[in-house]
Amino acid sequence: MRFMDTNYRAWIGVGALAGLLAVAAAAGTAHLTGLGADGRSLASAVQMHGWHALALVAVGLLGARGGRLGHFAGAAFMVGLVLFCGTIYLSAVGGPRLVAAAPAGGTAFMLGWGLLGFAALRNRS
Repeated sequence: MRFMDTNYRAWIGVGALAGLLAVAAAAGTAHLTGLGADGRSLASAVQMHGWHALALVAVGLLGARGGRLGHFAGAAFMVGLVLFCGTIYLSAVGGPRLVAAAPAGGTAFMLGWGLLGFAALRNRS
């Protein structure tokens, strides 16, 4: 059981780091609009980044009671952050446009929320 507790603390750490990066991204978006970035897309990416940083912290707080579903939820949130937010940030700074990645990331976000809900409902403590 101690192993699971350590793993869940890691989700809180990853969520805190994601939150820090979301705040940095929010501050940086004002400067990126001059590079031709789509402001609405960037605002959406920053907002999703912040919400899912909090979701990762929630996964950690659920702890070992969430079992494997909790870990799968955290992994889905991470995939969503990389695919949805990451590709929008990348295109904002002139990187390649990965058209299918953002919708796949959004789907991963939704999957993560579903898994987190099931993990909470299965809580046996």
